[in-house]
Amino acid sequence: MIKEILLVGAGSFLGGVARYLIALAMKGIHTVLPWATLTANIAGCFLIGVFWALFCRGFSNSSMHLFLAVGFCGGFTTFSTFSRESVLLLQSGNYTASILYVVGSAVFGIFAVMAGFVLAK
Repeated sequence: MIKEILLVGAGSFLGGVARYLIALAMKGIHTVLPWATLTANIAGCFLIGVFWALFCRGFSNSSMHLFLAVGFCGGFTTFSTFSRESVLLLQSGNYTASILYVVGSAVFGIFAVMAGFVLAK
């Protein structure tokens, strides 16, 4: 049990650091939409699709699944920040941007999982 917790924790740490680096790299982009969160979430969706396909093909074990899918992807993507940013867009009166952000995140996220799965399979 301790090994599994440490695997998830290590993956989450690396995923969180990667997400933070994306935010730093995109800090100069000033638009209405929160591109750093969108980028991390879509990239994380793509990665989990890739990992899923690899796991289905037997290229992994439960430790790799915990580290990569649960830990890294869990730490890299962020539903809470996405939700907060969606509410902030609504509160600031950017209704169109909020709808585009919410719908675009869901549609492109699902597409990214499928794309990652198909490309890795």
